[in-house]
Amino acid sequence: MGVQRTFVSLPSPTMPRAGHGSFPCQGLWWTPDGGPPATALIASHYNIDFAEHYLAEPLAERGYGFLGWNTRYRGNEAYFLLEHAVIDIGVGVRWLREQGVERVVLLGNSGGGSLMAAYQSQAIEPNLRPVSGREVPEAALDLPAADLYISLNAHLGRPDVMTAWIDPSVVDERDPLSRDPALDMFDPANGPPYDREFVERYRGAQVARNARITAWARDELERLTAAGAGDTVFPVHRLWADLRFTDLTLDPSERPWGCYAGDPQRANAGPLGFGRSSTCRTWLSMWSLEDSQCRAEPHLAHITAPSLLVQSLGDTGIFPSDAHAIDDAMGAPDKELHLVPGDHYFAGGGRDDTADLLAGWLEPRT
Repeated sequence: MGVQRTFVSLPSPTMPRAGHGSFPCQGLWWTPDGGPPATALIASHYNIDFAEHYLAEPLAERGYGFLGWNTRYRGNEAYFLLEHAVIDIGVGVRWLREQGVERVVLLGNSGGGSLMAAYQSQAIEPNLRPVSGREVPEAALDLPAADLYISLNAHLGRPDVMTAWIDPSVVDERDPLSRDPALDMFDPANGPPYDREFVERYRGAQVARNARITAWARDELERLTAAGAGDTVFPVHRLWADLRFTDLTLDPSERPWGCYAGDPQRANAGPLGFGRSSTCRTWLSMWSLEDSQCRAEPHLAHITAPSLLVQSLGDTGIFPSDAHAIDDAMGAPDKELHLVPGDHYFAGGGRDDTADLLAGWLEPRT
């Protein structure tokens, strides 16, 4: 079956067209030849461009529409605010309905899992809280709900994955070289393999570091606001330090040693990675364990639409325990969990099999 793709560019209720010409919401609409599809998927992410998502063309070849949709925060996560992201996703869902799509499927891939769950939860029953005294925009209180939800190699939420990966040995947030050797996973004295006592102490210290940054962000935002400065951008150092990257006996799966960036120690010492910079408000909106609503579990409990969870066993950043926690959190009476071979994006193979799996699950429900 042939496939067509069309560029879509739209304004958002809380962000008009920019002076230089671009619209905040952009993406690609993938459709099969032969007329508009009755069922379409929409995929979006906190930061990554999903316009040319690896499943867009395969699913269009199988008769489904696919809107690879980007919010205003594509490549701009340092300024992310959840309430505006869900508004932008709502623009895409409404557009699909206007094209005659009868059934809309939210595809929550990778970080998009918790984001799309937050969208559907907010559409069903508005629950988002404003960040730092701001009001939730009216447009976020009237979002069109989707009909089905798919979680594909998705983590438990941005605060959760940040905390699981953050290096707790950092002593001074201003100094990327500061280090407490007793909490350094790359110090051979600590492992791998890591004993139970070290793992528990390490995980507790990761939560504590997240809480320290949260407390600082709250205080700094209050200080800046009082001075009329509004907000600021700050760095977060060393974010490739999940014990499971180097100890394959923890949360065992078919994954190889390492992380998405290769050697975890080298990546941890470098400048790249998600969450490396953030405003105070963005930290509270997206990364804080205490404040953020970008955590999947509460939102998944609100989703009663048929739900599918697919997790690859060779994923080096999302693990079987994550998949089972998401499955447990899903509130849908009609839900399925599939653990399949492959890496995070099925780059090493399995994309056609994954498209077949999703299409096979969708067919009797559409």
